[in-house]
Amino acid sequence: MALMDKHKQIKRQRLDRICEGIRPPILNGPMHPRPLVALLDGRDCTVEMPILKDVATVAFCDAQSTQEIHEKVLNEAVAALLYHTITLSRDDLEKFKGLRVIVRIGSGFDNVDVKAAAELGIAVCNVPAASVEETADTSLCLILNLYRRVTWMHQALREGTRASSVEQIREVAGGAARIRGETLGIIGLGRVGQAVALRAKAFGFGVIFYDPYLPDGVERSLGLQRMATLQDLLIHSDCVSLHCSLNEHNHHLINDFTIKQMRQGAFLVNTSRGGLVDEKALAQALKEGRIRGAALDVHETEPFRLVKRQPERCAGPSLVRRVHSSHEIKPFLSLQ
Repeated sequence: MALMDKHKQIKRQRLDRICEGIRPPILNGPMHPRPLVALLDGRDCTVEMPILKDVATVAFCDAQSTQEIHEKVLNEAVAALLYHTITLSRDDLEKFKGLRVIVRIGSGFDNVDVKAAAELGIAVCNVPAASVEETADTSLCLILNLYRRVTWMHQALREGTRASSVEQIREVAGGAARIRGETLGIIGLGRVGQAVALRAKAFGFGVIFYDPYLPDGVERSLGLQRMATLQDLLIHSDCVSLHCSLNEHNHHLINDFTIKQMRQGAFLVNTSRGGLVDEKALAQALKEGRIRGAALDVHETEPFRLVKRQPERCAGPSLVRRVHSSHEIKPFLSLQ
């Protein structure tokens, strides 16, 4: 009996330690006020409001930092929804007095201090499968654009460039390349990476990938070739496409050193996270011609604003930039 009592005591102590950081339950119902849910950095509540209006009060913050969030929200919000344009550090999380859950609308947790949230008793979750198809479509669109020079030819015609003779057409289309037989290197073979790989194979790409976290066997089921190291992938790829999450270990994964390991004249596409690419190193590589062209849907600083005084943000005509929007789709809810 003494041994059983001791085991119960140890179990109770462990449970107490787990529960130390957990905040009290949310009281809801006819005798309690409606919980406050805050959309921290979205532009409007047209998606969230119809879903939550009957069970919660929704606060629309449109903030890029917690300094822009009203004190009432900081004191009373029990749930927070956020996209990618606001960051929640430990100091930010401590400002919320009643927060119980954070939902990252999309994939990844790189803009939330998950460890601090756990210690404060705040659950953090995301929606990783919400926009897989849209992001994969956008990624392939950017890859095709780089190979077939669509943006550049469109811009040339808008600027009045003549393209009537064979020579003029060749000049405008200069740099367009054949896709079939090229090798696409995918860094990160998660949901989006796999979707991009299947699309790319249909266009005739040979697809290789590097993902140290993925178990063996996936490559055989998808008909892909696995690279043992990042260097192996960079050396063998005609186009590199990034589809990995951002963390403290892979910040500026694509930098001056790794760019020099890429094939001369390779393409680079990033629809994952802006912090994966050192934009200054990329701008220099584009200027020197080491990278033939690049397309970015994500940026180190978001929301993205083009500042001509920052050369890494201009980088000449070989760079295609979009605002972070590869996940967007209008009839979103009807597809769920």
